[in-house]
Amino acid sequence: MAQTEANQPGPRGKKITQTAGRDALGEFAPEFAHLNDDILFGEVWSRNDLLSLRDRSLVTITALIAQGITDSSLTYHLQEAKKNGITRTEAAEILTHVAFYAGWPKAWAAFRLAKEVWNDDVKGDDAKAAFQREMIFPIGEPNTAYAKYFIGNSYLAQISSEQIPFANVTFEPGCRNNWHIHKAEKGGGQMLVGVGGRGWYQEEGKPAVEILPGTVINIPANVKHWHGAAKDSWFAHLAFGVPGEEVENVWLEPVSDADYEAL
Repeated sequence: MAQTEANQPGPRGKKITQTAGRDALGEFAPEFAHLNDDILFGEVWSRNDLLSLRDRSLVTITALIAQGITDSSLTYHLQEAKKNGITRTEAAEILTHVAFYAGWPKAWAAFRLAKEVWNDDVKGDDAKAAFQREMIFPIGEPNTAYAKYFIGNSYLAQISSEQIPFANVTFEPGCRNNWHIHKAEKGGGQMLVGVGGRGWYQEEGKPAVEILPGTVINIPANVKHWHGAAKDSWFAHLAFGVPGEEVENVWLEPVSDADYEAL
């Protein structure tokens, strides 16, 4: 069954739900548990309109290392940093930079924990970091708001929210969005501009079109289509929503593995 959502990128993040304080200290120090769970995480960490979760993770792990805190709390925040989009390569560079200001032994201790957190992501994160170096636009944060409409992992970076809003959407190899339609009573549709890697665009009933850096795809309103990465390449495109009347996205079924593998 089709689902509809406004034709706008998702939010930068969501409200953080934390129970660690109550789990560990709820009976012994209920006020401390409240401040930890409801204020620190429920309010400060949740102010995503001011700082993204990725930025807050970077600040937090830097502050902990500077104080020489390399226990389970640093492990937790390194794990959260990974979830919030900081790659293995970026983590190594962050700790190297911190070492010159916070102290070499502190960085050594932090590296031991970071290696464990990012141990199973060497290939993927290195490829993502290498792809970012090739591209002028940021990869952004995990596209969690629309993850249910994608096969594989995608990332979203809002480039402009004024005049003509547009975003950079990045797809890992093999990632593609579901078939969908940009509905509009008048005007509407979408324009894609390839900015990195190699991807595909396909309208229903037509052959798929390869998208490379510089390729421009004009998608009329009310046309069923999908787009995403080639199976062996990271891929990114800018996405421009064309203004119109009564616009909405209608998300449909996933692109089948058989159809995708046949490209």
